[in-house]
Amino acid sequence: MVLNKDTAKKTAELLLQINAIKLEPENPFTWASGWKSPIYCDNRVMLSYPEIRNFVRQEMAKQVTALYGKPDAIAGVATGAIGIGMLVADALDLPFVYVRPEPKSHGRQNQIEGHLGAGKSVVVIEDLISTGKSSLNAVRALRSHGADVKGMIAVFTYGFSLADVNFAEEKVALHTLSDYDHLIEQASDISYIKESQMQTLLQWKSNPQQWK
Repeated sequence: MVLNKDTAKKTAELLLQINAIKLEPENPFTWASGWKSPIYCDNRVMLSYPEIRNFVRQEMAKQVTALYGKPDAIAGVATGAIGIGMLVADALDLPFVYVRPEPKSHGRQNQIEGHLGAGKSVVVIEDLISTGKSSLNAVRALRSHGADVKGMIAVFTYGFSLADVNFAEEKVALHTLSDYDHLIEQASDISYIKESQMQTLLQWKSNPQQWK
């Protein structure tokens, strides 16, 4: 769920500006899953742009406070949200941990890196939501550790119905700075895409697994 339309459109514009999000309907990308897609998103690019990363830092910190007050800690999902999560934790003067996809095979075999006591309240920070599988894997790891996961805030979501189902099943509230619908709206407003490309982008969203 997007909390603020203006923030959603501004975030989308900034991500397009630095090519963190690329829209290429005529030359689609192939994701690791094998899906063909007219969009590619790598929000880690923003870390190289101080003004943009500070905008994201401030907006995510605002959302954490508005939705959850002040949790005991911030958790980032490895690897994409480690940098972003640290920025948010710093803005809120909170402890930070990050969650690996699986425990290390050596040493202390940690899946959660950093100190997080049992029973502590945590807000999870993510950079991008597609199906939600890896994000929710991190939530399960935190809960198994004894953490009280209040919710998740991400920079961007494609808005897939499968993700909605997955988050609902895990009983995790998801909020994002921006999403696919606001991205397409903003891309059209600033003439980043043509009207003829709009239809292709909307068709992909309706059935991404079978597109092309």
